[in-house]
Amino acid sequence: MKNIALIALFGFLCGNFSVFAQAKTTEMQLVAADSIKGDEIDPLSPAKAAFYSGILPGLGQAYNRQYWKVPVVYLAIGTSTYFYVSNNRQYHRYRDEYKRRLAGTSDPADPYWSRLKTERIVDAQKYYQRNRDLSLLITVGFYILNIVEANVSAHLMQFNVNDNLSLRPDFPQNDIDYKRNVGLTLNYSF
Repeated sequence: MKNIALIALFGFLCGNFSVFAQAKTTEMQLVAADSIKGDEIDPLSPAKAAFYSGILPGLGQAYNRQYWKVPVVYLAIGTSTYFYVSNNRQYHRYRDEYKRRLAGTSDPADPYWSRLKTERIVDAQKYYQRNRDLSLLITVGFYILNIVEANVSAHLMQFNVNDNLSLRPDFPQNDIDYKRNVGLTLNYSF
């Protein structure tokens, strides 16, 4: 009786004791953890990041938790937008002066416009129009690049990169002359 009480106490402490059963048999199953399968993949994550960046530039980067890219996005889009506005203002300024000259209402006493010939005004108008159009193209390019970057970055965040698959340089020592051999090994750990 004393032995049964000790066995019952030991079984209770180990967690394998059952009050209602006289003998409990447990079968142990070994379950191997899948080392290849990583975290759960959300297939809509890249689409969400691209959508958010399309709505508001930089929001997709914030969704991907890459906050340092948000100022870069705004700097790129803001700088190209600044040059668009500046070139557009200069283009309209020279265009208006050209229209005034064609209409004959130009002020000949103006110190800036009086020293410029009409050909120079037309050339400046073409120059600022070309720069304005190029700035608009660059702004749209940065906007599209913002969307594509958020999408690709969200895809790459789901890419499984761990130490199970690695490419490491290997410098084994030659047993005969004790010199190092150079080579590469591809290691896959299970």
